Amino acid sequence: MDALTLVSAEGAVSSIPLAEAPALTRPTSPLRSRVAYAAAHVVPKAHAENVPGHPADIDWDSTLAFRHHLWSWGLGVADAMDTAQRNMGLDAAATRELVRRSAHEARSVGGAVVVGVNTDHVDEPTISLTAVIDAYRQQLHETEEAGAGVVLMASRHLARVAEHADDYVRVYDAVLQHATTPVVLHWLGTAFDPQLAGYFGSDDTEAATRTLLRIIEAHPDTVRGVKMSLLDADAEIAVRAALPAHARMLTGDDFHYVSLIEGDGSHHSDALLGAFAALGPLASAAIQRLDADDVDGYRRLLGPTEELSRQIFAAPTWFYKTGVAFLAWLNGHQPAFSMVGGLHAGRSVPHLSRIVELANGCGALERPELALRRWHHLLATHGISS
Repeated sequence: MDALTLVSAEGAVSSIPLAEAPALTRPTSPLRSRVAYAAAHVVPKAHAENVPGHPADIDWDSTLAFRHHLWSWGLGVADAMDTAQRNMGLDAAATRELVRRSAHEARSVGGAVVVGVNTDHVDEPTISLTAVIDAYRQQLHETEEAGAGVVLMASRHLARVAEHADDYVRVYDAVLQHATTPVVLHWLGTAFDPQLAGYFGSDDTEAATRTLLRIIEAHPDTVRGVKMSLLDADAEIAVRAALPAHARMLTGDDFHYVSLIEGDGSHHSDALLGAFAALGPLASAAIQRLDADDVDGYRRLLGPTEELSRQIFAAPTWFYKTGVAFLAWLNGHQPAFSMVGGLHAGRSVPHLSRIVELANGCGALERPELALRRWHHLLATHGISS
């Protein structure tokens, strides 16, 4: 039996049996019980100058093929967001091209796609509230023109200039008045981006929630829901229960998604998750079980993946993108373990080893023999014998 070599933080080398890939089936009709978006990453050209400080040079064939992979499993794609290394290597020009290309590819197969709208094309770190509104409106117009759905992302510019909750209400009201299709709001916590501290006007979650709800309730025809990425399940459950009827909760909690998606009997969360980019087939198969009213089957498939996700998203959480790209490489979705901005150096070999171990255990290795070969080659480049 083939064996996977593992290495610990202390340098100890061990091995475990290579597990077979689970027998999963692509859906033959749209997923029904939950809305599910996988936040997809980008693949760089392995030979290009994708180093810190350089503009992103994207391998478009591999990047778009990965999106087709997700669509083939019935998942929607959330694009041009933090998983795509926005603000961590993906520059404004590359972001605009990604939006256009992803929207075009989605139309070609009838796939669902939403993309991030932000203010990050503005180079100045501090701008006025009026300038924040104008920047949001510019990206909103470009995204709607491309034909993609909108996730109105949290803005670092807004976080810097806003002095109180009413500033957030003012900005969101002004932007949402220009939206021509329903949008998803995004509440991104400081574990993902420390520059967003105090978003929605307070470091107190309950106070910030009141501001968020003011915005949602004022725009029943424009806000379709909110994606919460606070890694705080209790806070998400509280907001979910308080949402008006027209708004959905899309969990961005990569630590607690299994129970949040399942729900509590009264409410459930839909999904917009970076973890689902690493777990596409398993996520699809699990939701297919919910479609069949097989909650136990859902738990059996998705439950074991949560430990893997917690490893990928371990602190410092903003380096989770490295684990997503690493698994995509192991599973044959990109030719090299490389990332724009050189971010593949964001995790250590022992950290990646634990990802391999957990992915092997929960069925996230789609092509186990390929994953074994690639992992062992990577170990060899670090002087570790398999």
